[in-house]
Amino acid sequence: MDPRRTAWIVAAFAAALDLALVVCAYGFVSLFTGVEVVVDPEAGLFVAPAAIGASVVALLLTLAVTLRRPDRIWSSVILSAVWTWLAFVAVSVVGYALASEGSTLLAALLFGLGFGIGWFGLLIPALAAVTAAFAVLVARGRDSGMERPKWPWERDEDE
Repeated sequence: MDPRRTAWIVAAFAAALDLALVVCAYGFVSLFTGVEVVVDPEAGLFVAPAAIGASVVALLLTLAVTLRRPDRIWSSVILSAVWTWLAFVAVSVVGYALASEGSTLLAALLFGLGFGIGWFGLLIPALAAVTAAFAVLVARGRDSGMERPKWPWERDEDE
């Protein structure tokens, strides 16, 4: 199979996994610590989902590019963590600036950086790195000729 096509397929499934892990981790952290995801009421309801969406898109694009050469695991993992965190913080800053009336650029920057270095912000690069590591392993296997697992009814009787 073409490595470019395989990279996009694996990256898409990895992005879906990352989104599921982030939602799950946010729920558990919020439940166990008793802390809201966004503590500033001026930020509105759209900032966190938009920032998470931007981080997932950043992971998708990063993996689609880096998985073309799956032999380089560390570059995929590190670049995925860095780009997802930067996208998360950038969209948090822009979202806060748009959502809060009368906010200054400094207030938006402080909110974005504070959100990015908090528990919820640090989960983004950590989960992206874990997801990227799994995606690299799958891409390596696909590149080495590994076939997809088959259901029992898809198998030949001779096996």
